[in-house]
Amino acid sequence: RGSIRCKALRLRAMADVRPDPDALLARVKREEAGAVRGRLKVFFGSSAGVGKTYAMLMAARRMKQEGVDTVVGIVETHGRAKTADLLAGLEVVPRRVVPGGLDEMDLDAVLARKPEVALVDELAHTNAPGSRHPKRWQDVEDLLDAGIDVISTVNVQHLESLNDVVERITGVRQRETVPDEVVRRAEQLELVDITPEALRRRLAHGNVYGAEKVDA
Repeated sequence: RGSIRCKALRLRAMADVRPDPDALLARVKREEAGAVRGRLKVFFGSSAGVGKTYAMLMAARRMKQEGVDTVVGIVETHGRAKTADLLAGLEVVPRRVVPGGLDEMDLDAVLARKPEVALVDELAHTNAPGSRHPKRWQDVEDLLDAGIDVISTVNVQHLESLNDVVERITGVRQRETVPDEVVRRAEQLELVDITPEALRRRLAHGNVYGAEKVDA
């Protein structure tokens, strides 16, 4: 009788710790969602002209050499010849023309192409009217949800939480911002910086903006 009672107690204990089927299913779905979601890497700069886009393209070229399926969703060269040269040999998804004649990243085309990695420059960019989302970081979220790894760029002054601080220092309020949480969720954050003297030289030589626009 004692043996039967012990077995009954063990069976009851096993039943007590048996996971709820609905909870187990929800856990599996969460794990699967985490497994398929893409990873975000951000080249984080102190200002325009420090070399974020250049560094991103160099990383893309290395990945291509290693056999990683990588495409350019959108890269803004701003007329910088050395940056534009790095696009040679990379697959570039044609941009989509939106109402008003402006062009933006063709989100649907990148999703349909489904590469392993997509380059999406300027994370804080505000999309033109007629785009699926108001902000480019929202396009990036769609790519990540589709299981595509994304490499992007952003400057410190575009962080949403620093908007008031930047305005007090510069007198200019940033209209293009990205929520801090988006950057915080990045798998990798790589700082790109140069000395103030080197940045002034780049500005003076027209390597950041046209020389006629710069008083360096």
